[in-house]
Amino acid sequence: MSFTRELWRAIEPIYAQILAHPFNQELASGTLAQEKFQFYIKQDALYLMDFAKALAMLAAKARTADEIVQFVKFSQEAIVAERALHEFYFSLYKTTLDVSYSPSCFSYTNYMLATASLRSYEEGIAALLPCFWIYREVGNTIHHTASQHADYVQHPYKNWIDMYSSPEYSALVDKMIHLTDAVAVDATPLTKKLMTEAFVYSSRLEWLFWDSAYRMEQWLPVLPTQVAA
Repeated sequence: MSFTRELWRAIEPIYAQILAHPFNQELASGTLAQEKFQFYIKQDALYLMDFAKALAMLAAKARTADEIVQFVKFSQEAIVAERALHEFYFSLYKTTLDVSYSPSCFSYTNYMLATASLRSYEEGIAALLPCFWIYREVGNTIHHTASQHADYVQHPYKNWIDMYSSPEYSALVDKMIHLTDAVAVDATPLTKKLMTEAFVYSSRLEWLFWDSAYRMEQWLPVLPTQVAA
């Protein structure tokens, strides 16, 4: 069994709860409230900027020219592809990126940035892998369900589903998985243990990210300025 398959086995209970979460269940059926999806897409736009920075940090730590190029490409492709998706929904909803980080988004992005910058190269890779991999699996599962309906073309979240279930995105994920396996080959048992812990932490934060969008999470305690708004 490859190292990444061992990583996936470690998060299977978390992934099952991600799929079962009302956010993803309602997104699949098209019944997710628009305000919850708007909350999500704005937080995802904030997340994306820090995700790209974390990928760039790993490029600076990479040990081979090929790995440097790959992480630079990951960073660029994440910005280009996902920003286009965000801009589509911003235009559709006639809104802008007019929010600050939610508590869960703040926690996730700062965990990624801290791990990419302060921990080992291997741990940084493992911490960023769930965002790639979990989104593909969720996208594929939702696409399989949603596309069976005759009115799929009218699905309010079709663009989101199509992107994360696309062959292009899947190929990108495969590259990140293969890179993780390649780096793990020479890793010590301790490093592999730390990589697994990082992978699990980020997977839990993935669940929290969707949960925070479903709850439209706000910072507590509420400040007077928030009440006035």
